[in-house]
Amino acid sequence: MFYKRPKRKFLFYFNKNYLQRAMLRWSTLKKNKTTFAFIKKCSSLTEVLTDHNLASLGDTYINFAYSLALSNRRGKPSGTKVKGSVLAEALKKAELRRHLPARMTRHMLADAAEALIVYAWLHNYITLEESVATLEKTDDPIEGFSQLLATIKNRVKFF
Repeated sequence: MFYKRPKRKFLFYFNKNYLQRAMLRWSTLKKNKTTFAFIKKCSSLTEVLTDHNLASLGDTYINFAYSLALSNRRGKPSGTKVKGSVLAEALKKAELRRHLPARMTRHMLADAAEALIVYAWLHNYITLEESVATLEKTDDPIEGFSQLLATIKNRVKFF
């Protein structure tokens, strides 16, 4: 006859210290009113625009928001990528070029636009819904992104 193990009453076993650390981390995030642990507050617009880590996250965010806007406009799901030249022109049109160093390529300007947009979203200056609505308003993506960047420029505050 085989020994039959009794059924456990709890499906998951959590270490008490693990739960305490998780609760402490969550309460710290709640206290600071941030959702993400990697967020840092920047002291100037130039610092945000030249942050390469924000730019890499911003690339994904911008493509997602623009794809949602196109999907709403067309009435069916569609995914697309935003060209760097579109973002570079939108950055210039929103009069943000003067906050960047001289001799920057279109790719660098596009990265700056991506960094600023995702920084504004991470710090709750704009919402995803607001980004999509702004991009939906116009047929020209340069105009939509320049309006979004201008809105962000007016809302973002630095210490």
